[in-house]
Amino acid sequence: MDSARADAYLRRIGAIRPQHPTSGALRELHLRHLRTVPFENLSIHLGEEIVLEEQRLLAKVVDVRRGGFCYELNGAFGALLAALGFGVELLAARVYGDEGRLGIPYDHLALRVRTADGGDWLADVGFGAHSHFPLAFADPGEQKDPGGTFRVAQAGPDPAGVLGPGPAGAAGGGGAAGAGDLDVVRDGRAQYRLETRPRALGDFTAGAWWHSTSPRSHFTRSLVCSRVTRDGGRITLSGRALTATAADGTKRVRELGTDEEVLAVYRERFGVELTGVPAVRDPGRDG
Repeated sequence: MDSARADAYLRRIGAIRPQHPTSGALRELHLRHLRTVPFENLSIHLGEEIVLEEQRLLAKVVDVRRGGFCYELNGAFGALLAALGFGVELLAARVYGDEGRLGIPYDHLALRVRTADGGDWLADVGFGAHSHFPLAFADPGEQKDPGGTFRVAQAGPDPAGVLGPGPAGAAGGGGAAGAGDLDVVRDGRAQYRLETRPRALGDFTAGAWWHSTSPRSHFTRSLVCSRVTRDGGRITLSGRALTATAADGTKRVRELGTDEEVLAVYRERFGVELTGVPAVRDPGRDG
């Protein structure tokens, strides 16, 4: 990403170029991204191809002013951070389901970010309702955030009884955070299991394809467009249901009526310009 492209991205999220890649600068960029670039899966239901290449992601987020899901949002944000001088690694994770089961390999993409002032952070602008600020990577204790109370803790054995490998391939477990797989926990509930081995963007292609096509993926079964609000809450449009969640967790749900009203909400509340109202596609009909 060249300097002009980085400046365009910064304008997209309403941020100024930081003088130095510090922890404070990362916190500011992280929050602004969550407030302006929605977490959304509309491409899946609009029949738009999702390509995990840096220039394609930047075109979608910066030029078309759309959002995306984890591979797109964290992929694009990671490219911006690298262009601004941060140390960035792409990490793979498996998301915990409702019954505590782990999802597919390359289920989720998150970022490990190192800053010029010695910070080592887990940044994630692509998980929907999650932390508003980066989480300290090497701190196993509780971390208070507007999005909840988080921990980045050493993971136990997986369902097969295996501990995740450390960075050098040794068996994980028992070391400091970063020595093996990590569980990212929000309000006492594990959200995803994070591997600490760096990956390349192309490694996530199979995961993105599965989530875009499989009838078992929640992304193919529903519509979502969501972002953090300035008061620390969240606004979400799922189909025609518009949910405003306050910072204290209280919710107000309103069912939208006409197509014009739905399109106006996409445009005015999420900055997403659409020519038609997206509808959930049947993933089976495309073979």
